[in-house]
Amino acid sequence: MNASRRRFLAGLGSVAVAASAGCSAPTSSAEGADTSTAAESVASSGVSQTQTVASDEPYTQVYRDVVSSIVLVRVYREDGSAGQGSGFVYDGRHLVTNEHVVRGKSEVRVQFRDGEWRVASVVGTDVYSDLAVLRIPNKPEYATPLSFVEAEPPVGTRVVAVGAPFDLGGSVSAGIVSGQNRALPSSTGFTIADAVQTDAAVNPGNSGGPLVTLDGEVAGVINSGGGDNIGFAISAALTQRVVPALIESGSYEHSFLGVQLQQVSPLVAEANGLDRARGVLVVSTVQGGPAEGLLRGSDDRTSINGRQVPVGGDVVVAVDETPIRTQTDLGTYLALETSPGDTVRVTVLRDGEQQTVEVTLGRRPAP
Repeated sequence: MNASRRRFLAGLGSVAVAASAGCSAPTSSAEGADTSTAAESVASSGVSQTQTVASDEPYTQVYRDVVSSIVLVRVYREDGSAGQGSGFVYDGRHLVTNEHVVRGKSEVRVQFRDGEWRVASVVGTDVYSDLAVLRIPNKPEYATPLSFVEAEPPVGTRVVAVGAPFDLGGSVSAGIVSGQNRALPSSTGFTIADAVQTDAAVNPGNSGGPLVTLDGEVAGVINSGGGDNIGFAISAALTQRVVPALIESGSYEHSFLGVQLQQVSPLVAEANGLDRARGVLVVSTVQGGPAEGLLRGSDDRTSINGRQVPVGGDVVVAVDETPIRTQTDLGTYLALETSPGDTVRVTVLRDGEQQTVEVTLGRRPAP
């Protein structure tokens, strides 16, 4: 394992830092020079408004299909600093971008393909999914909404990331779907569920732009890049749950089980007398949370091979008959299949026996 990969893997637990790095500061030449920036953006898009060269390259075709719907997002803050990211057209009045791109804003402007600028208002943000919705007046007619994939693209599907890395509007990078259903840690203490992993180059400024298939459909909203050809996007499935709520009410309510969990590793399985390593161990329940008094947390610890391991808690193996093998499985099920107020049937291993407990989910508290 080389040094750069070790650094990346060690930092994966702080993806919030990597994610916020996706919102870059505008280049010095761009600040205070909106006219020249607009011209440069048109040139960098690689699509002439008067002439295009025929090409059979699939990447060229998908780029031409979607680039008119991609925007550069410029954010100005009260402390005088500025940030930059990407976004794309969601419907006739709204754009999608990352929450961390517009966080702390005092003014937001977006630039379209032909250099046109619009002042945008933030209508909703969700820090837990790192999604935000912008509203713009008088969207250019050529900037049409992008559609989303109907099902999660399988690993190996070719995709492109389109956006404005390093303030270079209309940039595209190609790759594949490298992984599915990733759990991205964040500064909120909760993970972002169901993320898409890609090896398409993702750089500062790409945040908020789309990761699209060669059919021109959005597979995810780019969130972060960690280096070593590993980038992440918020899945189309989670985006389509969150964004409509942000448009309607300005916020989104996430389900809350109220437990602290630990993956059942081989050591945890050995310490708890389990026949195999599967499921997630309830280490503790949150005081006053939905699971308090219903699920049992660990009541002791023991040493296995020199490591302290929790023992005695419930092991969650299914929710509503959906198998739970990992913490990621549980997070994804709660994120995509449930809402606050739903009652779920949690199947656990307790004292060597399988039991089912009903828990009514709450609302995730503010970070």
